[in-house]
Amino acid sequence: MQGVLLDAASLGEGVDFSPLEEQLSHLQIWPTTQPEEVVERIQDAEAIIVNKVVLDRTALQAAGNLKAICVLATGLNNIDLKAAEELGIQVFNVQAYGTASVAQHTLTLLLALATRLPLYQKSVAGGDWQKSPFFCLMQHPVTQLAGKKLLLVGHVELGREVERLTSALGMEVMIAARPGKADDQRQPFAELLPQADAVSFHCPLTEETRDLLNAENLKTAKKDLLVVNAARGGIVNEKDTLQALREGQIGGLAVDVLTQEPPRDGNPLLDVLQESLNLIVTPHSAWITPEARQKILELTAENLAKTKAGR
Repeated sequence: MQGVLLDAASLGEGVDFSPLEEQLSHLQIWPTTQPEEVVERIQDAEAIIVNKVVLDRTALQAAGNLKAICVLATGLNNIDLKAAEELGIQVFNVQAYGTASVAQHTLTLLLALATRLPLYQKSVAGGDWQKSPFFCLMQHPVTQLAGKKLLLVGHVELGREVERLTSALGMEVMIAARPGKADDQRQPFAELLPQADAVSFHCPLTEETRDLLNAENLKTAKKDLLVVNAARGGIVNEKDTLQALREGQIGGLAVDVLTQEPPRDGNPLLDVLQESLNLIVTPHSAWITPEARQKILELTAENLAKTKAGR
């Protein structure tokens, strides 16, 4: 089976592609692929391996031998799934490859917000500690997470691991009903939010989860609410949540994802990073441990084996 990998560089350095090569008679690896290069590069492929390159209907129709698309991620929003189904092309994704990595990052963000790390770093850099009449600084109130309530939105493997880690800190975990799932008997997000001391998102971006945290329900939140989003940009309305942070309606905001990535056209959160806010923005790096990136390739190799076996 002939395969092509369109954006190998998106997995970074230090990964081993041999699991993929073992499943294919030939694998053409491209570091990156521009939109105008897609059609030419996939014409003869029986399997396309891709991370973020867009495969629309036009591209899929041009690949006459295509049997399968293996996405090197969980999200499938870069694939025209309807066209793939109509053309009889199987589409695979990978799941649970970065559970430990993303959960670790989530905990890092939550702890940093709770200890007001961004604010204290700015205070130390600005010389406040050196001028203090006491041995320490205490101008930024710190949150003790033990005994506080964490609201999780998304409770599959990743959400459960975050629950395990935060429970070890002594937090009480509440789990919201999955937005858009009518048969979920748990309380909806909007009802649980007023009780939460912290909220962490681990759900996909769908029409039901877009702008899930917004100006309207932020009015019901506790004034020291800590918000962590390591899921997808767009779940948290960036402008609304930033305004709430600046006005003291919430206690902190940390995101690993933005609505547009990379944010070449700017982003309201990036514009205020120099201000004295309990705000953290990391560059979609929660998933990038070497172990997680290699796991992606191992799971993709399993998907290729399924294709070869007709499963």
